[in-house]
Amino acid sequence: MSTAPTHAMALPTQVPLGVDMHYETEHRTVWNEEERKQEEHEFVYEVSWVPELGVWRRFLRTHRKA
Repeated sequence: MSTAPTHAMALPTQVPLGVDMHYETEHRTVWNEEERKQEEHEFVYEVSWVPELGVWRRFLRTHRKA
């Protein structure tokens, strides 16, 4: 009887060294249906490390017409 090897990888429990919560700004062109035209908008995201999941989280903080 043979069993297949199993592999487990531990998730990081801390923010990787040199990495901290920060903000990212994106400028995108979006369609304004009311005015029937394209507009430039600014999206500001809060980016932070989620140690329980071992992933980055990206959360929209503000959105405005640029």
